[in-house]
Amino acid sequence: MNITEKKHNNWLVLALTDRLDTQTAPELEQAAMGKLSDGAKMALDLSELQYISSAGLRVLLMIMKKSKAAGGKAALVGVSGMVGEILEESGIDTFFEQYDKVEALP
Repeated sequence: MNITEKKHNNWLVLALTDRLDTQTAPELEQAAMGKLSDGAKMALDLSELQYISSAGLRVLLMIMKKSKAAGGKAALVGVSGMVGEILEESGIDTFFEQYDKVEALP
């Protein structure tokens, strides 16, 4: 998995590629958790993510919980395909604001 970091409006956008699984979930956890300070807005761009495992889902939930606890926001961008199906079946998609593309972030 590759993680690309950029800013859009007041959002920190982490774009993920390939697979978010047991081997790569710690990398996302490390990249995201230190950046969730008071009031921070973080968006995860999943448009290039091909697969997400339960370990990846756990990290998404951790990001959401820490974001809310810090008074910030967490959003998902570009959810589709198999990743979208997995998020929907697990119910995790309901915890996040979702946007079709990064440019749609408020």
